[in-house]
Amino acid sequence: MTSVPDYPTAHGLLAGKTVLVTAAAGTGIGFATAKRCAEEGARVAIADIHERRLEESARALAEVTGETPPAFLANVTSEDDVQRLFTETLAVFGHLDVLVNNAGIGGNGAVEESSPAQFHESFNVNAVGAVRCAAAVLPGMRARGRGAIVNVSSVVGRIGAVAQATYVASKWAVEGIREQLAHEVDPLGVRVAVVEPGITRSSIFAKTVDAPNATGAYAVHYRRMFAFYAAGLEGATPAEDVAGVVARAVTTDEPRLRWVCSWGGPGIVDGRAAMTDEEWVARGLHD
Repeated sequence: MTSVPDYPTAHGLLAGKTVLVTAAAGTGIGFATAKRCAEEGARVAIADIHERRLEESARALAEVTGETPPAFLANVTSEDDVQRLFTETLAVFGHLDVLVNNAGIGGNGAVEESSPAQFHESFNVNAVGAVRCAAAVLPGMRARGRGAIVNVSSVVGRIGAVAQATYVASKWAVEGIREQLAHEVDPLGVRVAVVEPGITRSSIFAKTVDAPNATGAYAVHYRRMFAFYAAGLEGATPAEDVAGVVARAVTTDEPRLRWVCSWGGPGIVDGRAAMTDEEWVARGLHD
């Protein structure tokens, strides 16, 4: 399977822009994106739910910019947190040019073995959390007639991936919401983009190692899922490459809605598009 497509870089095109990245603490896509934007000359604010890692990430970004960026403790599932996040960010920057919705959680499990509570949690973080943030930033972008909202989704937002029911469902929701949002706000000058990574070096995999198999009926499915990720993790794409795709999606003169990248991403999307629905469903029969 192919890796990151050769998207042109965006050096310097973010200079002077104001950017907020959610889930930007740690070593994953969020921090890499914040760092890339700072290197491009943007004024960057970061948000996360992990206070210690947030502070560490702010110090690391200070080494790039020469000053400590605004860093906000915020949970995208909380209406109060989101409102406070954007109020405080706008108090510092005055306006936001770019919002990168990166907050998300994974989740393994066949549909039958995934509880309604797990579906609710996944939707609340991955889909509704991004909606909360977009709703908070859009009034200012609409008033200025410009801005960009990028969602870090996943290649599983395009396929029915085995044994990841809650994650798949929430990422499909992200895809649909963002496609509709693009219809609504593109005429108002606001760019919407969805970045769809395949396997990327990120802490999300270390947090998502469960294989419930409560019924005993889906052992093959879990085995296939873990075999896929084991193969991908050996050659997983660096988070910095995905950050480059985010920067490109924001700055390109040829905007597009969807940007597929990372190990396995383009191959999965192209392969699924070449199959009928019946052929894809039949793949569930194979061990």
